[in-house]
Amino acid sequence: MPKMTGGKLLADTVHGYGISHVFFMPYIAPRALMEMEKLGIKRVQTHGEKAAAYMADAYARVKRGPSLCMAQSVGAVNLAAGLQDAWLSCSPVVAITGRELQGHQLRHAYQEVDHMAPFSAVTKYSAYVAGPEDLAQHMRQAFRAAVSGTPGPAHVELQGIDGGSVVNEAADLSVVVESAFAGAPPFRPVADQGSIDAALALLTGARRPVIVAGGGVTASDARDELLTLAEKLSIPVATSLNAKAMFPADHALAVGVPGSYSRACANQILCQADLVFFIGSHSGGQVTNHYSIPPTGTRVIQLDINPEEIGRNYPAAVGLHGDVRATLRQMIASADEAPARQDWIDTVGTLAAEWKADVSRHVNADTLPMRPERLCRELSQHLPADAILVSDTGHAGIWTGAYLDLRHPGQSYLRCSGSLGWGLPAAMGAKCAAPNRPVLCFTGDGGIWYHIAELETAARCGINTVTVVNNNHSLNQEQGGVEAIYGERSAGSDELWLFQDTDFAAIAESFGCLGMTVREPDEIAGALERAFAADAPVVIDVKTDVAGIAPPAWRPL
Repeated sequence: MPKMTGGKLLADTVHGYGISHVFFMPYIAPRALMEMEKLGIKRVQTHGEKAAAYMADAYARVKRGPSLCMAQSVGAVNLAAGLQDAWLSCSPVVAITGRELQGHQLRHAYQEVDHMAPFSAVTKYSAYVAGPEDLAQHMRQAFRAAVSGTPGPAHVELQGIDGGSVVNEAADLSVVVESAFAGAPPFRPVADQGSIDAALALLTGARRPVIVAGGGVTASDARDELLTLAEKLSIPVATSLNAKAMFPADHALAVGVPGSYSRACANQILCQADLVFFIGSHSGGQVTNHYSIPPTGTRVIQLDINPEEIGRNYPAAVGLHGDVRATLRQMIASADEAPARQDWIDTVGTLAAEWKADVSRHVNADTLPMRPERLCRELSQHLPADAILVSDTGHAGIWTGAYLDLRHPGQSYLRCSGSLGWGLPAAMGAKCAAPNRPVLCFTGDGGIWYHIAELETAARCGINTVTVVNNNHSLNQEQGGVEAIYGERSAGSDELWLFQDTDFAAIAESFGCLGMTVREPDEIAGALERAFAADAPVVIDVKTDVAGIAPPAWRPL
């Protein structure tokens, strides 16, 4: 084996797995970063470790393969905090951090805390590397762990504050790249035929079945298979936020997003179902509105790549252990045409129509300041056919999940799984993974404040995203809870959710981006056209109604 530095081995390994961008906060592994430059890997230096993790999260989800973020020892715990979203979203992020020298551990070394505990909460694999001779082994396993089964983050910690004990030293090293693990999923096991036959028998015999498609459908790239199975068996389809783009919004079988960030009709339909088929969905608290939708006792079928998830929250009448796309293909091949269930399809259509009629007064409103529902209508109509929509959490997740329709099969949707402020840096990561696709971030003023400094990163690195700010100068989702505690609205309660009215277009311009301000609905189409044609990152500051508060999710009495 030839002698090489750990930095070169690291760079060659990352390059071998097809990673085109690395997101990092200095000072970390500069020798590896130098070697990455030689290989054409773009180095995106951020203004915070969490932002680097968020960028890597979205990059991995768009690429459907591993990504890389890095931070030095003192920033390692910040990076771990940023991996929470990648963990919750099952995103195959590989994180590299430095660690104080082994001889300095447990001696109050400057700025040193234990890293293993924070990373153990948000990774599938976490390893310590003391020297370059062990780097190849642990990098290989980190990539294997990140993309296998249910994808998730992996962590490799290098000795030295900046990893210098590993990346700067030379040894007899050999680069190992396992190409099967350069994408997710690396393997596509199929559920056993007996389980498939049992599931099809239940689905065919049910009077009111519903499919709930989750993020596993997206990770497995099974949109076509989901649509084919639903049509063949005449089953309505609800989608979690992570699978929002996996079923046509205008299809007669489309139910919408259920759970806590939802359409009322989706929750109502699931509560009337006599059989629910969870496909690649954890059936967690958000998609089930805290385990109330569907109600306890509803018969359930569950398909998942991870057998531990089958029956976790709802006992499964039939469990299917396998890759979503491969197993759905086998189900389609094995299924006979099912009864039309016209009464059930008519009921689903009626509930969906009633919901649309109920919200139409806001969706079609011309009032000023603009309603956020109207903003979502305009975005639905004018997003490019190949756009990637990146949504922040909180109200942004509710508005885009429930009110914004993706009307083209080439559109994608990425949602924040936990941390407000994720949207802006995540959109940048998505753009790095798909530089030729338009990327739009939907966030609020409360969200953009978290990582607004990354607009400078976007301008410096030429990452030309479009950020739409639903600017109601508030965290108005909190208003009701705050005023319930106070007993009324007061100056004191206002301090807990209101902000100053800020000009985000001017802030964007100061960072070297293009800024626009929109006040009226008929200005949105032109603003989007100009934004996507711009040779710069763009912020569109949309002034919206502070009274635009999403209704609480419907749940059974």
